[in-house]
Amino acid sequence: MALIMKYIESINRYMDTHSDSRTKDWPMMSSPFPTLAVCLTYVYLVKVLGPRLMENRKPLHLQNLLVMYNALQVVFSAWLFYEIGVSGWLTGHYSFRCQPVDYSNNPRTLRMVHACWWYYFSKFTEFMDTIFFVLRKKTSQVTTLHVIHHGCMPMSVWFGVKFTPGGHSTFFGLLNTFVHIVMYTYYMFSAMGPQYQKYLWWKKYLTTLQMVQFILIMVHAFQLLFIDCNYPKAFVWWIGMHAVMFFFLFNEFYKAAYKNRLMKQNAALANGHAKPNGYCKSINAHDDLFLPQTTTTEATAAAASATAKANGNGNAALSNGHANGLKNGYKTLANGDAVTSLTNGSAHKSNGVLLANGFGNGNGYATQLLDDVAQELKHRKTPK
Repeated sequence: MALIMKYIESINRYMDTHSDSRTKDWPMMSSPFPTLAVCLTYVYLVKVLGPRLMENRKPLHLQNLLVMYNALQVVFSAWLFYEIGVSGWLTGHYSFRCQPVDYSNNPRTLRMVHACWWYYFSKFTEFMDTIFFVLRKKTSQVTTLHVIHHGCMPMSVWFGVKFTPGGHSTFFGLLNTFVHIVMYTYYMFSAMGPQYQKYLWWKKYLTTLQMVQFILIMVHAFQLLFIDCNYPKAFVWWIGMHAVMFFFLFNEFYKAAYKNRLMKQNAALANGHAKPNGYCKSINAHDDLFLPQTTTTEATAAAASATAKANGNGNAALSNGHANGLKNGYKTLANGDAVTSLTNGSAHKSNGVLLANGFGNGNGYATQLLDDVAQELKHRKTPK
């Protein structure tokens, strides 16, 4: 135990010596261990404790809370994007090719430093994405990708705020906050109910946007390995490799979520089934919400109904080949079968297959066959 404490003390001493003096006394900045403890607690809560507590409970319905939370995240992300942008990237004061860290107390520089800390803080608010999954018992959404993405980010950003709050690495925050504006806008509308689903046609492009983000971060970070720039190479690798890891994780998610689903739909079509709209799962690693659309069964029933109306035979009650009850004192055919129960056993057999499926074909065969059946039954009328 004494050895561990000695090791922790040496880490803190090294950080105090080499870290940015402007942020060392800010909340959660004195040591990495509080942030690490929060991240580990988050993982335990969403993977172990939360599912265990909800196991025998009904899922919570949090629609209003989800709408409010996602709206606040949109506003928070937009504010962060603005602050990071006007502090450097969107004003022409920052170079996309090489931007060293400014350790001065210039007002614009301090504004960027504060924006970096608030970006770090935002990574904790994003824990609520997963907590809502657990409370709604959508544990299948608490994937490895989701937990890694959320669990690693506070620790990763902590090092940036501690050592390099500003400069080249803040390009990551600029892109990430923009993506989050789009992402949480989607979540907000998705939580507002099915009447808004028609406005969410761009859902499938969110994962693509995430991957484009990581490609841009990789290129932007790794370019410093080939040019001379007064920026720590350790942070170049730190940011670049994070982007590489997340790119491949999101790429695997994309292939699993869309390519496999497309193959299943094509297989269903090849087997003669109606094309389902399905339940569209959210594309993002955070995506918890399902978009209620027409299911396969509903699509098939709708197609059958439309076919019956188009045929215009007026005998909608002929379902699965059974007659709808021949009244007026006539006997019902055995088994209700409109063809095979005819006494001659073969009358209109060729046309009868149309009734066996419960549909007419619009050529008048069904109507003619029923007339013939009625004529046949006149000879077998029973007392009322």
